[in-house]
Amino acid sequence: MQRLVASCSKHAYTRYVTNPSLPNPNLCDVFISHRRIDTKKTISGLLHDHFTRLHINCFLDSKSLKPGDRLLFGIDAAIRECSVGIAIFSPRYCDSYFCLHELMTLMENKKRIIPIFCNVKPSELCVKDDRTRPAAEIRRLQLALEEAKYTVGLTFDTSNGDWSEFLTMASDAVTENLLDVEEGRLRSTNPNVQEQICVGRSIQQSIVKRVLSSLY
Repeated sequence: MQRLVASCSKHAYTRYVTNPSLPNPNLCDVFISHRRIDTKKTISGLLHDHFTRLHINCFLDSKSLKPGDRLLFGIDAAIRECSVGIAIFSPRYCDSYFCLHELMTLMENKKRIIPIFCNVKPSELCVKDDRTRPAAEIRRLQLALEEAKYTVGLTFDTSNGDWSEFLTMASDAVTENLLDVEEGRLRSTNPNVQEQICVGRSIQQSIVKRVLSSLY
């Protein structure tokens, strides 16, 4: 297998799959954007705890910030550090300026985004202009939301969805995106690494699924 996988791919694979307990240089691998009133006690908290057990550093405001922390400063710092963002869209997500600010910041920092449409359809999401924000900022929020709505993501109904299946799908999506981002980062810092990694990636993805399935 080592002959098939390029150096950067092997490094990323070791970090996130074969030995996730290795020291992690990233303060935040995954940033979770969510509307607390909708998801704190269900999907967002469950995802945070699940990724923590997988040794993936995950930022969730209700668990990652402590009293006295500056809210926007902490959020913006975590977004700059993260590799992947998860936007959990719920019925009241767009009612929160902070949620939309997080989404806009993720998009404008060119982060990988995995949208999760929880108890809501993409067509039901819109930015409401209450005339308290400059028109230019409202436009930026709208552009970020539209981009997220047209990004392939996951859907979940908390009332009758299969939680185990959902966690498996979310884990697959996050792990594969983290691998992609890490490989790109390593390639950019090592111009001598130019080997094609498509064969190695197919092997990785099959093993990722086997490793994750063994956790349930």
